[in-house]
Amino acid sequence: MTLCTARFRTALVLGLLSLTLFAGCASTNNPRDPLEPINRAVYQFNDGLDKVVMKPVATVYREALPDFVRTGVTNFFSNLYDILTALNSLLQGKIADAASDVGRIAVNSTIGIAGLFDVATEIGLEKHKEDFGQTLGRWGIGDGPYLQIPFLGPSSIRDAVGTFVDVKADPIGWIWRDHIATRNSLWGLYFVNLRAILLDSTKILEEAALDPYEFQRDAYLQRRRNLVYDGNPPTQKEEDEMPELKTKPRTELDEPDKPAGAASSSPLPAASVAPEPFPAI
Repeated sequence: MTLCTARFRTALVLGLLSLTLFAGCASTNNPRDPLEPINRAVYQFNDGLDKVVMKPVATVYREALPDFVRTGVTNFFSNLYDILTALNSLLQGKIADAASDVGRIAVNSTIGIAGLFDVATEIGLEKHKEDFGQTLGRWGIGDGPYLQIPFLGPSSIRDAVGTFVDVKADPIGWIWRDHIATRNSLWGLYFVNLRAILLDSTKILEEAALDPYEFQRDAYLQRRRNLVYDGNPPTQKEEDEMPELKTKPRTELDEPDKPAGAASSSPLPAASVAPEPFPAI
């Protein structure tokens, strides 16, 4: 572990602790987002960085490579991160899912040529999505305050801890740990490819959301809750219910067939606008 990496991890941990300790000083009326002023500042930083760096690079990437190549890249990373999914399925006591995940890895790594082709889905092995944040939630750990992480985006205190563990267990990090150039190149390709996948979704978010920050936050929290409970979350108390996602009236989205002043009848899908920091493929 390099000195730079150690310092970064120490700074991340200290930053999370500081945010938690000073939550009361920056609290707002939203119980899920007591750090809203700080989070909005981080959101603006991330959004600016995305517009200047990530979005242009992802746009060039998508335009330069044909669909089948980008699909192969997505499948490759999806197969790698099925390793984390299998481990977390096991930690959650989902033995059947863990066995299916291992089967996916075996099939796609061999017949699918290192995961470039998703043969496992074609033969009926379902794709799951599990991470350590979900594992903590599965065993009763609440998500805690909402958190915007610099460079990584929407999270929560629980999911930030989960992200730290997932990064430590990242397959790219330990498979290519002795090949730093290859490891860093793969990480770069992963994030550029992920950003390219989300180009259309973020465009919809920018055009449709009354408040992009609030929309992303609420969509992220809804999606994480659904993932923790495998799409079947328990009934919440009225005061704890997730707020409805707020979108602009359809007339503002260039939909002339909708009467003026009518709100959108179908909110944007949370999964498409609230990407998880790591890993999301």
